[in-house]
Amino acid sequence: MKWDRKESGNFEDRRGMSGGGKALLGGGAIGIIILLLNMFGGETGQTIGNILEQTQGNQQQTEPTKTRELTAEEKELGDFSEACFVYNNETWTKLFNENNMQYEEPGMVLFDDGVNTACGSATSASGPFYCPADKKVYMDLRFFEELKTRFGAKGGDFAIAYVIAHEVGHHLQTILGTSGKVRKLQAQKLEAEANKLSVCLELQADFYAGVWAHYNKNLLEEGDIEEALSAANAVGDDAIQTKMQGHVNQESFTHGSSEQRMEWFMKGYKTGDIKQGDTFSALLN
Repeated sequence: MKWDRKESGNFEDRRGMSGGGKALLGGGAIGIIILLLNMFGGETGQTIGNILEQTQGNQQQTEPTKTRELTAEEKELGDFSEACFVYNNETWTKLFNENNMQYEEPGMVLFDDGVNTACGSATSASGPFYCPADKKVYMDLRFFEELKTRFGAKGGDFAIAYVIAHEVGHHLQTILGTSGKVRKLQAQKLEAEANKLSVCLELQADFYAGVWAHYNKNLLEEGDIEEALSAANAVGDDAIQTKMQGHVNQESFTHGSSEQRMEWFMKGYKTGDIKQGDTFSALLN
């Protein structure tokens, strides 16, 4: 992906720091649960937040301390992530303005190991996530190495760009009111039906990521879309379940199958039309 150095006042790089908030005791077990429930790209308010609400009494306050200097490679990845974040905000600001709406920029935080958010504390095992309570995207960039080595994704810089765009897609759902409406509906549904609504949210975030890519074709290089599709394929519920438990249970899907995730990303990329992102009508009717 072609990119230039860009800076955002809403971007924080907390890598190389330890502490910095409430550290969750027993975080290893919680991390495993989060990994299974929320691998890649959910809203932490949906799953992580629910788990953490039950553990708030088991937290202790810690002060942030500098533990190490970032390597040159880590710094470059941080700069790339910040640039992608800015490109997303520029695109959505323009699209919102064209539709007589005002875009509210989210925040973005890079971290190592664990982080404290308005939705509770989380470990790196959560994967990248968005917290609707503070409207911030959280990422441990080491996740992408695991995505490649453990889940078979190709890797590459555009895999990171796709994930950032997906998480910003969850921010769009928050400020547009989609997430709030879905949460209310989920409270009235049985688990299987609630899961289907979660799948619709996730696939719509993939669609929004595709729309962002559509409007940034000038930044794309050969193989970038394939990198995004490889990442989407690797984090489909069926791919993860096969890897983690050896079989697939479709009723427990919360993010969508590999095929669905690639399909909706490509629909956004090919059309660039935000009006075609109604995953709810497409999947629930």
